Order: sequence, then structure tokens, then C-alpha cells
Amino acid sequence: MNETTASPQLPNERADILDITRGFALLGICLANYFYSSLYIFQKKEYTDALATAGIDWWLSRVNIALVDGKFYSLFSLLFGIGFSIIFLRNKEAGKNGLKIFYRRLFILLIIGLCHSLLLWDGDILFFYAVVGMLLPLFRNSSDQTLLITAVVLLVSPILFDLLKVVSDGKWNISNPVLTTVLAHDKMIGVTESNINNWLIIHDRYSDLLNWCRSGTLWGWQIRLDSNRIPKVLAMFLVGLYAGRHRIFAQLPDYKRLFKKMQLWGFVIGLPAGIAHAWFELDGKRLPAAAGLWDTASYALNVVPLAMAYAATLALWYLNPDMKRKILFMRPVGRMALTNYIMQSFLGVAIFWGIGAGIGGKIGPTVFLSIALAVWLLQVLYSAWWFKHF
Repeated sequence: MNETTASPQLPNERADILDITRGFALLGICLANYFYSSLYIFQKKEYTDALATAGIDWWLSRVNIALVDGKFYSLFSLLFGIGFSIIFLRNKEAGKNGLKIFYRRLFILLIIGLCHSLLLWDGDILFFYAVVGMLLPLFRNSSDQTLLITAVVLLVSPILFDLLKVVSDGKWNISNPVLTTVLAHDKMIGVTESNINNWLIIHDRYSDLLNWCRSGTLWGWQIRLDSNRIPKVLAMFLVGLYAGRHRIFAQLPDYKRLFKKMQLWGFVIGLPAGIAHAWFELDGKRLPAAAGLWDTASYALNVVPLAMAYAATLALWYLNPDMKRKILFMRPVGRMALTNYIMQSFLGVAIFWGIGAGIGGKIGPTVFLSIALAVWLLQVLYSAWWFKHF
């Protein structure tokens, strides 16, 4: 083992793996989000089937479900939990109030996320992270066993919640009040099932974008509540808190065997479940129908195992001197993750919506995923340039 690579005492070395993981996660976030930004998910099947790229689009949509969708917000959730542990431990060692500093940063994140969601792009995740993150300090003194058991229970809980939806025929659903509100707002601004596919193209003023974002922000919460996103994200926060508490990111060689097991079992469980999830997600059977539970179960077995496998793979590559040199290019883009995340939204709006170039709804995954990759590569170059000069 190369001593320089393995050494945990250099501050820059300790942060590298986290920044690389953030950089990689930003790629997945961009790929997943551009399915929405491009308006592809709002297009009717007969229209998407008529696109010149329809054959490749079919496969890319399923690859997205199996390998991308959900996996990268889970990675970000893991990193969020690690970040909390770092803030709290460092300030505790310095004799400062780590809790006060954490909540202050969380409040700033909440404001940024709310502005991002209401003023630019309603698919924002920052506000949601800030709200759920407020629960993290409740676990700061919990034992390792409590953290991990709670995380497992939270990850399994969506199956129970969705089972209640089946038993109650959809009447037990905490997202229903939000759904009523958002449907009323859509009616007020004229968004309907028949025009949602091109509403953002026809309505090309900033005031229209603000109306869409207000509605979309509510839709975001309805979807997160309906899909039990709160326990899923909180679970990954707790796993990150555990990893940060043990400073795994600073002592990677000590955990090499663990990473190998995570990588193996994450792919063994996550990949077949991802294929199954792609099938069930597109079979047209939804809750409260009992068959909709297959979506819930396959999602649970796909998302977190695969996200952990991705994280473990990056850690193992980092421990390999040759591979480390090849993945270090992602470090700068991960160091300015907040800026790059919001920049992806800005570029998505500018490229796809009517207020910008307005090409949304006219292209399939073959094209807009290529655009997403190009945006990320641009961010890689820009981030490297920024840190070279500033």
C-alpha cells in the first residue's frame, strides 16, 4: 500500500474522497433531473414513440431507472450526514457550540433552497434536506447500534406505509391534503393534463416560470410525502452520521475490506433489483393497487444498495494509486457542489424551457442526457479553472 495515499493525517487528503463523491453525485443528479427539466416525462407515449431516437430512448429510460434515479440523492444524503458529523465534532473539539453552528448553516441552506425552488427550478432538494436535517441533532448522542438499526427501520418503513395505502384503498395517504392544494393552484394558472407537456414552452415569461415554480414546489412535497422520501433520506443521513463519527473518510485503508463487501453486495442486490424496478415502474400498475407494492419493494432493494456500492467503488478506486489519479478530476466540481447544483438548474431552464431556448419536449433521453453530460463536463473544467485562479 502506498504510504502517501493511505495517510490520514493530511487535511487535503481527508476531504478528497468526499469531494470526489460529491462530484460524481452531481453527474447523477444532472442526468436524473434533466428527465424533468427537458419535459420528457410530461410527453405522451405516442409522441415519444415517434421521435427519431425512440429506440435508444427506450433503453436509456430504463437504464436511468435502474442505475441513476434515486441513487444519487441517496449519495448526497449520505454526504450530508457525514458533513453534520464533521461540523459537530470539529466544533466540539474546539469548545464551540456545534449544534448552534449546524442550525445556523441549516437555516442558510433552507433559505437558499426555498429561493432556488420558488424563483428558478421547482425540483430543488436543498430545502427538503434542510427541513429533514433538523432532525439529525436528535441522534448525535445515539449509539452506533441505534443509528444503524434506526436507519434500517426507516428504509423498510415505506413498505408498511404503502401497504396501508393498499388496505385503505388510498384513503390513508399523508400527501392527500397537499395534492388537493396543488391541483387547485394548477387550475388557477391553467395547467391541465392536456397542456402540461408544453405549458412551459408556450408560457415564456418569468412571471409564468414563477407560477410554475410555486405549483411545482407543492408538487415536489406531494411526491416526496407520497413516496415516503422523508424516512429514506433521514436513514441515509444517519448512515452518514455513523460514517462521519468513525471518520471512515479519513481512514480509508482501515475499511478496505468493508468497502469490498459493500461493493459486492451492493451490486449483487442492487443491480437485479434495479432491473426489476425498471420493469415495475413502467408496467402501469400503481398504488393503491396491490401490484404497486412491487414498485416499493424493488425501489428499496435497488436504491440504497446501489448507492452504497457506488460510494464503496469510489473509495476503493481512491485507494488504488493509478485509479486515484484518474478520478481526481472530479474533486474540484465536488468542492463547489452547491454552486454547480444551482448552475445545473439555471442551464436546464435556459436550454429547455420557453423562457430560454425552448427545446424541451422536442427531444428524448439520447439528446438531453448528452446535454446533461456536457453540462457536467463544463462544470468540471470551470471548477478546475476556478480553484486554479482563486
